[in-house]
Amino acid sequence: MMSKTWLVGGAAALAVAAMTSGAWAAGPAQAPKSDKKVWMSEGSERDEALKLKPNLENGKDIYEVCSACHMPEGWGLVDGTFPQVAGQHRTVLIKQLEDIREGNRDNPTMYPFALPSEIGGAQAVTDVTDYIARLPMNPKNGVGPGDDLEHGKKLYADNCTRCHGETGEGDAAKFFPRIHGQHYAYLVRQYQWIKEGKRRNANPDMVKQIQQFTDKDTKAVLDYVSRLKPPKELTAEPGWKNPDFK
Repeated sequence: MMSKTWLVGGAAALAVAAMTSGAWAAGPAQAPKSDKKVWMSEGSERDEALKLKPNLENGKDIYEVCSACHMPEGWGLVDGTFPQVAGQHRTVLIKQLEDIREGNRDNPTMYPFALPSEIGGAQAVTDVTDYIARLPMNPKNGVGPGDDLEHGKKLYADNCTRCHGETGEGDAAKFFPRIHGQHYAYLVRQYQWIKEGKRRNANPDMVKQIQQFTDKDTKAVLDYVSRLKPPKELTAEPGWKNPDFK
């Protein structure tokens, strides 16, 4: 097992290597480019991964690769460079990981580390996502400025609850992610990419719905979302450290 010091200290180096080298030992630095927008691909490895029984110990071993950026606790970084993945629905984690592997979602930083040649096939995806989904969530994620929360609350109620739920809990069966507890800066970036069509695997209903949002609307609603808290049973105690990485 790699030491936690190496994992945290190596995050920047690994990210820089992925972005600047053009290639990594696992394969090319980015999936083949395509303008095709794919929300739910059919007949993909995702379907296989969803049906397999997870091996938690193998998932923990595979997560060593992920923890260099997402941190040992799965909490990412408050500045939004890397998202919190801890506690996310396993179905959502499988979809997003497979979309990156298949080139349906552009993520040149993560792509080399997500390849089958680096972490394994469908069973590996099943295993690592099961491990991540079990990690307790960050009790203190990055939030927005807090200066327009009433406006954000109304926008969320009118536009977002149908898919993401009243408290940001999402819907595992429909592949709608948990967004409570997510870092504000990450939410803003992904929202903008979805609106612009850059995040090609986004739900087309959401892409259409947010086109009329102004910058003021965007900041307000995502500030409100960043302050939605996961339920206590899914949240770590302040100062919690992942005992699997010492």
